[in-house]
Amino acid sequence: MTLPTQNATARMRIWRSLKGLGCAALRDGAWLLPETPTTRQALEALANETHTEGGAAWLLRVDADESQSAAFRGMFDRTEEYAGLLADLSHFDPLAEKTAIAHKTLKTLRRRYEILAEQDYFSGASKLEAEARLLAAEAALQARLSPNEPHSKSGEPEHLTLADFQKRTWATRQDMWVDRLASAWLIRRFIDRRARFVWLKHPKDCPMDALGFDFDGARFTHVGHRVTFETLLASFGLEGDTALIRIGAIVHTLDVGGEAPEAAGFEILLKGLKARIQDDGVLLKQGGQMLDDLYAVFSNL
Repeated sequence: MTLPTQNATARMRIWRSLKGLGCAALRDGAWLLPETPTTRQALEALANETHTEGGAAWLLRVDADESQSAAFRGMFDRTEEYAGLLADLSHFDPLAEKTAIAHKTLKTLRRRYEILAEQDYFSGASKLEAEARLLAAEAALQARLSPNEPHSKSGEPEHLTLADFQKRTWATRQDMWVDRLASAWLIRRFIDRRARFVWLKHPKDCPMDALGFDFDGARFTHVGHRVTFETLLASFGLEGDTALIRIGAIVHTLDVGGEAPEAAGFEILLKGLKARIQDDGVLLKQGGQMLDDLYAVFSNL
C-alpha cells in the first residue's frame, strides 16, 4: 500500500490500524497477516480506506513453502512482549498496593494481555504462563477485596434433576453482589419457583436443611472456571438457553473478570440498587426485575 505524503492524518490512522491488527512488516508499505476470515475482512477494509484517501493498495495471498512459512511465523513471535508483561506481573503485588492503585494496575495489565493475545496468531507457552499469572493476581486481589468470596473447586458441576429441588430452602451470604443476586434470581425463576431464601451473616450459620450457594462448602459454588450462576446453569441443564448464557457472561465478568459488553452498564445499575436497598429480599425483587428485562432482551436477539 502507498498513501499520499500530504495526508498525514490518514497515514497515521491506517498505520495504527495495521499495528493494532498485529501485522508484520515485510518492507515499507508491505504488511503480512495469517489468513483468516477476520484478518482478510480487516485488511480489505483498510485497502478500501486507502483507496478512499487517494492511495493505492493490493491485497495478495501468499502461498509460502515450508521454509518461507517458518520464517513468516517467526515474524509473529510474541515471546519478547509476553516477557515484558510477565516481568511487570512479577513486580506487581496486589496485597501491597493501595486497593484503588492495585485495581487500576491490574486492569491495565489485563488490557495489555488482551491486546497481546489478540495479536498472537501462533500462541504457545508464554501466553499460557501470562494468563495463569494474571488470573492468580486477579484472584489475590479479589480475595483481598472480598475475603468471603468462594474459592473455585476442581472438577465439573453435578448433573441434577429439577424435580428433586422443589420447595426448598436456599441460603447464601447476605449483602448480595452480582453472582449471589443472579443465582438467587435464577433459582426462583428457572429452578425452584417456590424457593425460600435465607441470608447468612456467616456461612457457618447455614441451616442443615438449606441448600447453600456461593460460599466455600456450599452445595453450589464456583467450579473450575465457572462462577456459581454458571455452575447452576450446568447442574440443571440450562446451558442451552442462550439468553441465560449471555447473563452468565455478565455475571462472570463482574465477579471474577472477563469480557461482556453489557457488564459495565449492569454494574452501575446494581450499584444504584445497593445504594438505596439494604434488605436482600427487596434487592432480589428489584434486581430480579432488572434481570427479567435483560433476559427478555437477550431472548429476542
